[in-house]
Amino acid sequence: MRDSPLAVGCTATGLLYAGNPSTLGDPWDRPDALGYVLICVINLSLAARRLAPVPIFALTGVLWLWYIAAGFWPVINSIAPIVMLYTVAASRPRWWALACGVGFAVCMEAGAVFSDTDSMPNVAAQAVVLNCIVLKYGFTARQLAERNAALSGLAAQLFRQREENARRAVAEERVRIARELHDVVAHHMSVVSVQAGLADYVFATDPDTAHAALGTISATSGEALDELRRLLAVLRVGPEGAEQAGDFLYQPMPGLDRLEATVERVRAAGVHVDLEVVGERRPLPAGPDLCAYRVVQEALTNVIKHAGAARAAVRVEFRPHELELSVTDDGRSAGRRRGNDPANSPAPGGHGLLGMRERARIYGGKVVAGPRADGGFEVRLTLPLQ
Repeated sequence: MRDSPLAVGCTATGLLYAGNPSTLGDPWDRPDALGYVLICVINLSLAARRLAPVPIFALTGVLWLWYIAAGFWPVINSIAPIVMLYTVAASRPRWWALACGVGFAVCMEAGAVFSDTDSMPNVAAQAVVLNCIVLKYGFTARQLAERNAALSGLAAQLFRQREENARRAVAEERVRIARELHDVVAHHMSVVSVQAGLADYVFATDPDTAHAALGTISATSGEALDELRRLLAVLRVGPEGAEQAGDFLYQPMPGLDRLEATVERVRAAGVHVDLEVVGERRPLPAGPDLCAYRVVQEALTNVIKHAGAARAAVRVEFRPHELELSVTDDGRSAGRRRGNDPANSPAPGGHGLLGMRERARIYGGKVVAGPRADGGFEVRLTLPLQ
């Protein structure tokens, strides 16, 4: 037990004092065998002071009274009751400590009674002062222990919260990266696939068209690689990764300034796209700018994948406090006339429309997507602007 050294030390001190005649004065007797036994039991009981403070205090108090009544010097065994009174005050409710303090004062007064002296007032004053000092330190230790326990609980809670926030941040970052990869790969690979098919179809009969298709494939794949490098550069957080990433780490993310190039790429894939910008065009914050660009990119990708040779229109309207963006198609392909699915409906298991809505939600906007009354499909994004 933790308090065994304390108990052994107090016992050894008591035995040394009891065996030294110079420390004993009238009217106290030198301890006999019973006195030595009481000294050992009283002081050794301190080893269990944390397990049962009140019973151990009662035991030391009763044995101390027995020791005093036997005519032995009370000071020899006074350390153990003082330590136990402090322990009760530090670990038990106040009323228990006050009750034990009264018992301690009674033991001190008993020493004056058995000594047949006229020092009763002095002993009473000593009992009050000693009680106040011991109880004060005990109460302070208890408050400190309670405060430390509360701080430990708070620290554990903060640690758990920090771990949860870290896990949530990692999950959100994974979702963001997956969304970026989806937008980059889906759009560019759709254009590459269409152009590759066109080049293969007209390779022998129309070399100029095949050559133009290959040029579009080269430009589209190069842009896709640039965006993938930029995305991977963000994941390399060490100095070595930053050096390998090079200038891609500092290139800006795409935005509406690339809208014309994206529209031209979709036109090269065989879809006629009309682009209209309404209102005073102005620079946007990086987040909403990327969100608007990705929504247009994903919507045009779905036109290529699901609407065949449809005609599409992109309309960007800059309003005083918001940006409204719409991508519509008429869905007039042979495949569309035979089916009833909306042109932009994602393939089973796809995440295009879900990704659009999540992007818009981050910046306080909303995406509405669905079939048009006169045929085709529409994706409409509204973003609040400061």
